[in-house]
Amino acid sequence: MSILAISITSVALAEIGDKTQLLSLLLASRYRKPVPIIAAIFLATIANHALAAWLGVVVADYLTPDILKWVLVVSFVAMAGWILIPDKLDDDESISNRGPFIASFIAFFVAEIGDKTQVATTMLGAKYHDGLMWVVLGTTIGMLLANVPVVLIGKLSAERMPLALIRKITAALFVGLAVAAAIGM
Repeated sequence: MSILAISITSVALAEIGDKTQLLSLLLASRYRKPVPIIAAIFLATIANHALAAWLGVVVADYLTPDILKWVLVVSFVAMAGWILIPDKLDDDESISNRGPFIASFIAFFVAEIGDKTQVATTMLGAKYHDGLMWVVLGTTIGMLLANVPVVLIGKLSAERMPLALIRKITAALFVGLAVAAAIGM
């Protein structure tokens, strides 16, 4: 698989049912202005994931390619487990009183800190340090693929989505990515 495809797939899958996806739903239902919300998600993700991927490059300088391969395998397995744990979204009124773009940018950037998609981006940056631009582009596209539809259909109720089933399927896909990474695909 190409760096771009792996990055898109990893983050799009990790984002399903994640707190930032729930945040997207909340922002869409609160502001009902998808364009500034989507623009904020895009810019916050670029900034956050560029920092995360750069951190991965720094880590890669200290690890051999074989160790990085197994770190990636373990991180995919960890993502599979992490995805099965439902996220909770804290409603922060101090952020929500700002306009849709500023509130969305701040909330999304902060929510991504230490999030599984940021961790995945760091690991991908470490593994593919020669293709850092592709990692950041791919993880950003993955983030948008998972969140833009949520923003656009934000009027629907979150209770209608079968998140438990979606998490299980996503976890299985991450186990598949771990196996593919382990056998050198």
